[in-house]
Amino acid sequence: MDTTAALAALSALAQPHRLAIYRWLLERGPEGAFAGEIADQLGLPATTQSFHLKALQQAGLIRPEPQGRHIRYRAEVDTVRGLVAYLTDTCCGGDPARCLPPAPGPSKQACC
Repeated sequence: MDTTAALAALSALAQPHRLAIYRWLLERGPEGAFAGEIADQLGLPATTQSFHLKALQQAGLIRPEPQGRHIRYRAEVDTVRGLVAYLTDTCCGGDPARCLPPAPGPSKQACC
């Protein structure tokens, strides 16, 4: 992942409705969901939802799959994996041996 793609993904997820849509689609797994199911689950009006789905799609975070007159949306897990890798690839100067696993409890990680 490059900086432009990372910024697009972060920007798309930096909005409460889009983050909720993405997280819910992740929960659904490979099955994904139709737009109507997403709207029912998250209580979004169709026009608002379309705007958010388009932003997530443009950032490569979801993939639409037309099925007849409906569109099924699936989360693109590899995009988020790439984003996490991009954000952490220089952790501890790029030396993974220096990055210790997190200690038990919240926010007690020795490095990155």
